[in-house]
Formats: sequence, C-alpha cells, structure tokens
Amino acid sequence: MSNSEQSGQDPLVALAREAIEAYVREGKVIQPSVPSAGKSLQAGTFVSLHRPDGALRGCIGTIEPQTGSVEEEVIANAVSAATADPRFYPLKEDELADIDISVDVLGPAEEVVDRDELDPKRYGIIIRSLDGRRALLLPDLEGVQTVEQQVNITCRKGSIDPDKDEYRIYRFEVERHH
Repeated sequence: MSNSEQSGQDPLVALAREAIEAYVREGKVIQPSVPSAGKSLQAGTFVSLHRPDGALRGCIGTIEPQTGSVEEEVIANAVSAATADPRFYPLKEDELADIDISVDVLGPAEEVVDRDELDPKRYGIIIRSLDGRRALLLPDLEGVQTVEQQVNITCRKGSIDPDKDEYRIYRFEVERHH
C-alpha cells in the first residue's frame, strides 16, 4: 500500500499522484492494478493540479474515454496535466510535495435545449460548433457564477463566437475526487 492510500487519500487522487511522481522522477508510466471484480468502468476524466495558493498548475482531460478503464484514463491525464498542459512548463520534482490534485470523472453528456437546464455549480458544459470546434468547462469553478459566464468562457476556449457561430450545448455531471 502506498503512503497516500495509508493516509486515507481518495484512490483516484492517489493513483494520479503516483503516476505524476513516477513520471517526473523516473520518466516511467505506471500501470494500474487490475480491477478486483468484473469489467472496469470507462469514462472521460480530468486531472487538475493546483499550487498551494490555489492557482492552477495544470489541467488535462478527456471528454470521452480513450483507454480501457478510468484508472488508465487517470494515469494518462495525470501525466499530461503535469507535463503537457501548453499553458505551463512541465512540473518539476521539487514541486511534487506541494501540488494539490483533483480528479473529475465525467458522466454522460446530454444535449441542452434551453439554457434554463444549465447550472454552473452542478453541470459542466461542452460546446460544439457545427464546424467541429469544441470546448469544455468543468462545473463548480471559482469565479464562474452564472450560465452566461460559463457559456462565454467555454466559447472563448473553443474559439467559438457566441454571437456569430452556430453551436450546441451539452451538459454533464462529474464525480469529483480530492
């Protein structure tokens, strides 16, 4: 049992931390342990890294599963969040002890017909333009209080003009692990 599991840390967060530490220290991609019973769950996941002051340090994820299990998805996204988020330089070994990690497991996305169906505290959103551009914003983010803010930020992320482009909105819930 790893130290993080002994300390009572969430198993997916512990897995993300183990993956990041192995990759940053040794350049090694770990393998998940075999699920104890039956077929493993598949879902998109996001791994978010924050500095001690709460500032974002990396966030990478998948809207739909790209691997055979949530555990494999978490490992891949954890390594990418630490090393390949284009907004940040790769995480250094001396940052490992202080980094705060959260893992979001995405539920299925459903198309929204009316913006009244949205709630930025409860639902994340995916906006897809008719020409294929898309962007995602997780739910319950600091500073995102209204549906209008949520839609505008998501459109900006996807280079979608909310006033000129045709697009569809999808909502999803997440299971957040700290």
